[in-house]
Amino acid sequence: MPAPGIGGRSDGDTGPVFILYAIPLGIVTGYAIGGRLEHLASVRFRLAALAGVALAIQLILFSPLADGLSQSIVRPVYVLSTVAVVAVVLANVRLTGVLLIVVGAGLNLAAVVANGGAMPAAPGALATLGFGVGGHTSSILVDHPALEPLTDIFALPSWLPMANVFSVGDVVIGFGVAIAIAAAMRRRPAADLSD
Repeated sequence: MPAPGIGGRSDGDTGPVFILYAIPLGIVTGYAIGGRLEHLASVRFRLAALAGVALAIQLILFSPLADGLSQSIVRPVYVLSTVAVVAVVLANVRLTGVLLIVVGAGLNLAAVVANGGAMPAAPGALATLGFGVGGHTSSILVDHPALEPLTDIFALPSWLPMANVFSVGDVVIGFGVAIAIAAAMRRRPAADLSD
């Protein structure tokens, strides 16, 4: 059963935080292996518009714009938008590193679906950062979450900007994003990456 929020600061889904840290890591790695940033422009990412719509929906769901919406609406819409993101990533699995993103997204989606459409956060991880749940967040507290090892059981160091709780799936996604960026920077722009 979901437990009430524990008070304190309220924070949202952590996947974007790992992506933000993965981007500079991927760029630095790309340069280190002889890549060039302009090569990223040659990568053709299928269904990018669908990914943009799905992520925009998630931003709205966990913002003041969704105030007053019932959890019986928010949670299924969150799951469906996450499924859409997974579908987009699957459509791009031919790109180096994207398979890791698929695996990480699948792990997170499994935890969210198994726990009624929200990602459980470990009280200890939240307490480490002085965070709570509730408000504009996809996190919940659950006494005994399903698939607990896949939930947000870890916390970034509090001294890091945007420190938050995270899951194994978030780590896998982050590594996938960094590898995808580095590999794309290494490609020659003339390469046909569309098929």
